[in-house]
Amino acid sequence: MTHRTRRAWLATALAALSLGTTALPAAAQGNYPSRPVTLIVPWGAGGGTDATARIAASLLEKELGQPVTVVNRTGGSGVVGHAAIAAAPPDGYTIGLATVEIAMMHWQGLTELSGASYTPIGLINADPAGIQVRADAPYKDVKDLLAAIKANPGKFKASGTGQGGIWHLALAGLLRDQKIDPTSVSWVPSNGAAPGLQDMVAGGIDIAPVSLPEARSLIDAGKIKSLAVMSDKPAALYPQVPTLKAATGSNWTMAAWRGIVAPKGLPNDIRDKLATAVRKVAASKEYTDFMASRGFGVVYAGPEDFGKFMAKSDQELGATMKAVGIAK
Repeated sequence: MTHRTRRAWLATALAALSLGTTALPAAAQGNYPSRPVTLIVPWGAGGGTDATARIAASLLEKELGQPVTVVNRTGGSGVVGHAAIAAAPPDGYTIGLATVEIAMMHWQGLTELSGASYTPIGLINADPAGIQVRADAPYKDVKDLLAAIKANPGKFKASGTGQGGIWHLALAGLLRDQKIDPTSVSWVPSNGAAPGLQDMVAGGIDIAPVSLPEARSLIDAGKIKSLAVMSDKPAALYPQVPTLKAATGSNWTMAAWRGIVAPKGLPNDIRDKLATAVRKVAASKEYTDFMASRGFGVVYAGPEDFGKFMAKSDQELGATMKAVGIAK
């Protein structure tokens, strides 16, 4: 091979190598992310899920070195946004903030999506249900309330969300766990915790099984009291409120939760990079201080544990929805 031929061969080889490298996906080059990331939120601007998404996005930007833009995709009781996350290319440039509703919607026949439709990245929030009653209610603890419900089926009313919503299922699941007919408390649908709580203060209902952050202002105003929290440990917001386990011996827990997910099929290297970033966000002072200021609970689980958590949530909610006759 002449010197000129050798140089020509070398140039051709280098060019081919260069083209091959250029054609490789970003993940293979190890430079993910090389452009902005979109974070889809299945709920509207201004709510707790939106607030959680926006603080997480701002901190993810610092970890990933690229802009993270929050996009609200609302509609269909959360189906539209969750479907948009699942349908995006699994390249790490579209992720989403999945919520507890993903473990409920398919049981209602609204979608075929479930937690298994995604690549789990990290659980970053959970707000357990509480058992709130009026401040002048005669029940000194949750055992008194449960005994009264059992003795007077059909007498009590509860509210705090729509029919079949997370707080409805929280109460129904507790009653079922305590061997009480879950339909023995009438559910009055509402457009959320706030109107349900106001209805209770006005005397329209007896129980509001909503989260402590949602009940915070009325608890602090002395208008309602919380008898227990459906968690395995006391809430940081009100550590004096006993857990169900401490109050009744029940292992029943239920919480509204939020976590970062990506479309199914995300390459492992991108998943790992996102998971590391999410873990750092969840542990950061900026995030924990923000969530504490809102009364939101900070709970972290990595990809594997988050996947197991979603599967458990799906199973428990499905069983409860069947028990109250709202599963399709």
